[in-house]
This record gives sequence, structure tokens and C-alpha cells, in this order.
Amino acid sequence: MDRRLFTSCLALGVLAAQLAKAQQARKTYQIGYLALGSRTDDGAPPAALRQALAQLGYVEGKNVTYVGRWAESMRARLPALAVELVALKVDVIVTETSGAARAAKNATSDIPIVMALSTDPVGQGLIASLARPGGNVTGMSDNAIDLSAKRLELLKEAVPTVSRIAVLWNERDSAMTQRYREIDRAAQALGVSIQPLGVREPDDFERAFSAMNRERPDAMIMVTDVLTNLNRKRVLDYAEAHRIPAMYEFASFVREDGLMSYGPSDDYLFGRAAVYVDKILKGAKPSELPAEEPTVYHLVINSRTAKKLGFNIPQSLLLRGAELVQ
Repeated sequence: MDRRLFTSCLALGVLAAQLAKAQQARKTYQIGYLALGSRTDDGAPPAALRQALAQLGYVEGKNVTYVGRWAESMRARLPALAVELVALKVDVIVTETSGAARAAKNATSDIPIVMALSTDPVGQGLIASLARPGGNVTGMSDNAIDLSAKRLELLKEAVPTVSRIAVLWNERDSAMTQRYREIDRAAQALGVSIQPLGVREPDDFERAFSAMNRERPDAMIMVTDVLTNLNRKRVLDYAEAHRIPAMYEFASFVREDGLMSYGPSDDYLFGRAAVYVDKILKGAKPSELPAEEPTVYHLVINSRTAKKLGFNIPQSLLLRGAELVQ
């Protein structure tokens, strides 16, 4: 009897394991997405994230669905939107910007959170460290503070005669202010002066432009957050109209006729975020997945814009493998 009972229990155990595996294979995961910016045209998370997950075997409508929430640049909306995603019992929340990650973390300690883009997550208390995040948050740190100095160096190399550089940033955002301060620190070492142009709302851009009209800078750096991104066309148009060489953080600005950018691509950041999501859905704990800083950076220069501004792209930058937008 004991042997028969043991054999029966063993068979039932094997059957239960097979059923559990089959259920897991049939499970449709729900991935939440929380961003400070504007809703996408199709109401879905960024295509780069979905495409990266598709390459990992997640087929929309078959084994994965997406639900997104966008704060439309209103930071105060993030906490309520995070609560909505938690109430939907999504399997994982992907966040864009540190503010979105913080809102999600405040809303849940159980649902895993993957940062697709976050500035200084350790300093902001989102994770304990890059190596050991702890808690339910992990993902990508954009390393933007350190990159700020590098962007200034590249701009100085592109325009060697530059002496005054305007810096446009959202001074209401502490993370963006950290980037500005790093640029200011690096400027002292390079022997150039900084013209600070902090903005807090859309009307402030005209004030910043007026300041540059009074004291023309030799070049400009725009620190990118939701506010400056939403007003990027005004900045791009001003830089072109006044023939001011400008450095941006993302290649998308260069493809919209900005002069140059240096940093990781959105495809890279969302691709890495997808890897985190995949590992978590397969059972990994966020606390045990080290957070990452980008390892791939791109220098992108718009040669057409350079011609409009009337200067040649230095050979030293071309030799670095800069991508040229024609």
C-alpha cells in the first residue's frame, strides 16, 4: 500500500508540474507603462520597447498585452496613474523618467518596476545601489550627469572658438539642475563661461530667447526633460534662425535639424529594459538584478545643419565614428 500510495503521489506530482508548466506557457502577461510625457499616437508604450519584447518571444495579443498611462507633462498626475496600474494588477511596470519610477515605487512594493530611463536612481533613493538594487525596482540609469560634461567637451571640440555657452534646462526639476551644475563645473575646467537659462514653464522660453538676444552665446546646450522636449521645435527654430551651434542629448533632435547630440539611443535603453522584463517574467527578482548604465553612446551630427550654420565638422569628430545625418 505504501508503495502504491507513493507511486500515485509521484504521478500526481508530475501531472501537477506539467499542468503548472502548461498554464505558465499559456499565461498572457500584462505590462504596464508609466511616463511623464505625452500619450503616444496609438496609445501604446513606445514601439522600441514592444519590438524588443517581440524579439524575445512576447507576441502582443497572444502572450502579452500592454496598458499605458501618461501624465501629459503634469508631474502631479503621476501618483494617481501609478495607482491605476497597480489596481489593474499588471505583472510588471516599465517607467520612463525618475518621477515615474518614484510614483510607481510609492504605489507598490510588490509589482516589479523596470526603469527604462532614470537619472541618478541611487541618489534619488529609487534603488540602494546599481549592483544590489534591493526592493522591487531595477533597470537603466541614463548616466546623464556624467554625460553632461562630455557633451560640453564635444561641443567645444566642434566649435573651438566658443567662449560663452548658453545652457537651457528645466530648473524646476532637481535631476535636470544636477545636469546643469555638472556642465557649469566642467566649463570652468575648459575655460568657457556659462549663460544659465533656467525655465519652469512654456512662457519662460521667450524670456530665455530674449536673454540670448541681449547677450548672444557662441553655442548652446539643451538639457532634455518633458518641458524642454515639448518645446523643442521653438528651441530648434531659434538656434537655426540665429545660427547658434547647439548640443542636444538625443539623436531625435538632430534628425529634426538640430546640430549634434551625444548619448544612448532610445532603442538601446528600451531594448535593455525589455531584457529586464523578460528575466522578471521568467522568475528573476528585481532586487537581484543589477541596474545598468548604458555602455553604448552615439555622437550624431547633422551635416546639413552644419552647412546652414556656416562651419565645417572637425575631422577629429568624424574620426570618432560620428553618425552623419545628411
